[in-house]
Order: sequence, then structure tokens, then C-alpha cells
Amino acid sequence: MEKYRVEIISNQSVEEDIIELLEETIPDLEYTLLPTVHGKGRRAKKLGTSTWPEQNFLFFCYVEKPVAQKIKKAVEEVQLKFPREGISFFCVQEAEL
Repeated sequence: MEKYRVEIISNQSVEEDIIELLEETIPDLEYTLLPTVHGKGRRAKKLGTSTWPEQNFLFFCYVEKPVAQKIKKAVEEVQLKFPREGISFFCVQEAEL
């Protein structure tokens, strides 16, 4: 079955909400979490400095399509709860070599 790389980049303020929901929804999910990610989005910089104090986190995993769809649905649920937090979801199909 084809694999997909799923990425979530979001404000650290909703990290716990997202991870808890994913672990409830997909208990055996294996993932990598980079807890502190800096950058600039459409609305703001998140650099962890006194001028730009907020920070993001990056979550990623490699899963089959049905699991990627469950992750997307969970992210959409958190986006509805926190519409101003800039939660981004990306999904890319693994290339065949």
C-alpha cells in the first residue's frame, strides 16, 4: 500500500490538544515531534524572541491513506476549536524510486 508523509505545523499552544486527539483516534500511531520550530507564516513570525515570542511545533509521520485521512479529520476538529492558531496540515504521497 502507498505511504504518505503527513505534517502538522502549528502554534505550541495547541500542541497538546492535537497530540492527545491523534493518540485517542489512532492509538498505535508512530510519529516524530519537533517541539520548537521557528519561522514566518502569512500572519506572523514565530521566532521565540522577545519581539516575536511565539513558537511552533512540527509533527510528522509516514502512514497509509486511511490513517492520513483520520489525521486530517482530527486536525480539522482542532482547527474548528482554535480558528486563530494557524494550524497547518500537509500530506504528500511517497515517491516511488
